[in-house]
Amino acid sequence: MEKLQMRRCSSVDWKPSAVLALATSFDGSQVAAVREDGTLEIWLVAPGSVGWHCQLTIPGDPGSRVSSLVWCRPTSKKERFGRLLSSSLDGSVVEWDISALKQKKILDSVAMSIWQMALEPNDNVRSNIKPIANGHVSTKADVDSESESSTIGDVDDGSDDETSSTYVGATYQRLAMACEDGSIRLYNVPDADALNYLRSFPRVSGKMLSVTWSHDSKFIFSGSSDGLIRCWDTRSFHEKYRITAGLGGVGSGPDLCIWSLISLRCGTLVSGDSTGSIQFWDSRHGTLLGSQRHHKGDVLALATAPNHRRVFSAGSDGQVILYKLSKEESAQEETSKWVYVGYIRAHTHDIRALTMAVPICREDASTDEEKATKIRKKDKPIEYSYHKWAHLGVPMLISSGDDTKLFAYSAMEFTNFAPHDICPAPQRPLVNLTKQRSTSDGDGQIMLIQQYNRLDVKVLENVTGNVKRARNQPTHLQLKSEGLRRIVCSAISADGSHVAYSHNVRPCLFELRCQSEDGHNNKGVWLLKKLKLPKGLPSAYCMIFSVDSSSLIIGGRDRKIYVVDIRKSEIIRTFDLQRKADDMCSTVSESPVTKMFTSNDGQWLAAANCFGDIYVFNLETQRQHWYMHRMNEASITAGGFVPGTSNVLVVTTSGNEVYLLDVEAKQLGEWSRRHTRHLPRRFREFPGEVIGLAFPPRFSHSHSSVIVYSSRAMCYIDFSMPIEAVVQDKDKITNLEISLDKFGTNKPAKLNLERKRRRKNINIDEGSRQCKNFDFYAFEHPVLFVNHLSEGSLFILDKKWMDVVKTFDAPVHKHVYGT
Repeated sequence: MEKLQMRRCSSVDWKPSAVLALATSFDGSQVAAVREDGTLEIWLVAPGSVGWHCQLTIPGDPGSRVSSLVWCRPTSKKERFGRLLSSSLDGSVVEWDISALKQKKILDSVAMSIWQMALEPNDNVRSNIKPIANGHVSTKADVDSESESSTIGDVDDGSDDETSSTYVGATYQRLAMACEDGSIRLYNVPDADALNYLRSFPRVSGKMLSVTWSHDSKFIFSGSSDGLIRCWDTRSFHEKYRITAGLGGVGSGPDLCIWSLISLRCGTLVSGDSTGSIQFWDSRHGTLLGSQRHHKGDVLALATAPNHRRVFSAGSDGQVILYKLSKEESAQEETSKWVYVGYIRAHTHDIRALTMAVPICREDASTDEEKATKIRKKDKPIEYSYHKWAHLGVPMLISSGDDTKLFAYSAMEFTNFAPHDICPAPQRPLVNLTKQRSTSDGDGQIMLIQQYNRLDVKVLENVTGNVKRARNQPTHLQLKSEGLRRIVCSAISADGSHVAYSHNVRPCLFELRCQSEDGHNNKGVWLLKKLKLPKGLPSAYCMIFSVDSSSLIIGGRDRKIYVVDIRKSEIIRTFDLQRKADDMCSTVSESPVTKMFTSNDGQWLAAANCFGDIYVFNLETQRQHWYMHRMNEASITAGGFVPGTSNVLVVTTSGNEVYLLDVEAKQLGEWSRRHTRHLPRRFREFPGEVIGLAFPPRFSHSHSSVIVYSSRAMCYIDFSMPIEAVVQDKDKITNLEISLDKFGTNKPAKLNLERKRRRKNINIDEGSRQCKNFDFYAFEHPVLFVNHLSEGSLFILDKKWMDVVKTFDAPVHKHVYGT
């Protein structure tokens, strides 16, 4: 077998969208992020794992700029999620349906901008509900292991009984909205349907920019564009008092904007304004307790730890700053005050939002038997700083902003550890690659790249030899969506003859060919011909062509799968998602299909929803064959059928596990039954979320292998080898090493490997090198796509992150070195 050659390419447009707002689910296990292009992402909070998982993505309205996001608590045990609501500057409120993966407007425009929303707190309900995930109950709800040094003593972090909620509001949670006309509107949030309007507070001068509730729900605090903070009584709807913000008159008056407010259980009100000041107020009397001015720009977001003894602030200077409540002892009395602890600057641009999350997922998937049989080794396992503080039930801070990134911080040991990059490749373009074919430009493969509202078609020319980086591939064709709508999904047939996509209205199908001006297939121009699809097809969340390119398979929004004959332009089969293949009436009313895979012989179709349920259909008998419940309560991140054996499906999950499923026998494969619960720790700690699988060609000698990859690294797995076996076969070794010098982080790794070999006195024959199954190789730049071009050739599409950053608008405040 020839050595596997690397071919890398960076000719791809990639411009992710800024994150405008964040919200955390009621149990703290999920984080919702809304981007500037209207897209909502749900992230699963992960402890003990380097890679978080984007559980689902819901396309929204790109013309409506989101200003605020709130996540209501579930009203019953049967309800999986609470209502997720967002407000916009056009004055409307939208609900995001997580089960149906769509948004619906529940409040028409109030004829003015809504700058912020705040939900009524309900801590007595929160304390009675124990978050459960994967059968594990979180018992560490409020852990304090802060070890930052300070000359001022720390206040006890235990919760105070006298500050617990004493006021019980209405049956439903109430929602306060800060509006541009200077008013605060109050609504009830029912279990479903539209919001119920209650009443408005008196209108004031200036715009209402921020709003928050007191811990006991008796008062609402608002901040406006005239530099005033007001306290409102929620029972009499009268103003109790007002505060003139500003430090010594600096920026006070109409030039000062109160962008953020947060109320603490101890009775302290915290404000952040356009001068970069953080001020702490006594919420009972409106008096100033202390002020800090460490930001060099507007303070746009505030958050607090669950114990309400730590406050985090962030803004346009890209800093996240921690303030801590400490006590100061004197001869007369003991007083408490808020002190500055430190800052972290991980973002390159403005920070728009902060939120707090608490992992409740299972931390370690290893069994008791596996733990008991572990052998002590000299070499320590790979460790990341994230593992030292990201644990079950320990709160973490999440930040996001204009640089499109999300970062996680330790809430209790903020300055001791570096932040964790949750999504190293935000909103990566989706890429599809055809099989080997002959084109008018020579033998090559067609690459389809899905952008926001267009598809780019490129031809990868065949090259000989090991090319470190291919020249920029020209875009042969651009296909813009109808009305420039956002493209939700796309696909290209195996032979490159057809292209399909779907926006939020309907799917579209095109015939793709290259033709010269004289009509012959010489080197010429690429042409698209729109084909007719049957009427009544819904918009799709995912689509795929059959192996022979004769049919288009669509996963519709209506939770059905449609098989369309391209030549006849008719629906030849419709599949309903059923938990039992024999029960034709048990249609599942959960989530639509988001991923689909077909076997190489065209017999099997596997479909998965965003929660990890798998449905297998037999395309020959046109019936559902099998239903597989989500494995270990994890979502499917990637999958595909093994080329050599068409009945074996390989899937990876958000729990960093890999499964081999025998779809014909309706059971786990033998390899999974023996090894899934004993995977190496280095695989369970996969750096970054798994985004794809790269199988070798169908007739390759290594048909039992697969490359699992994320945007940060890739891992070679050979299912015919023992998990921890040392390989000395020359052919397999050349596959595993995959030209290590092509990755910028691997040169020192090679040196370390040689040192370890010398220390262990391992004798290696010339031309043979040792390597283990499940070995990892890091990428120098974020990787978007990996696949085999042919036997012995691997294609990698990557992009330098700094090249992506250059496409963003300049930050408001740039850091000046030395200041």
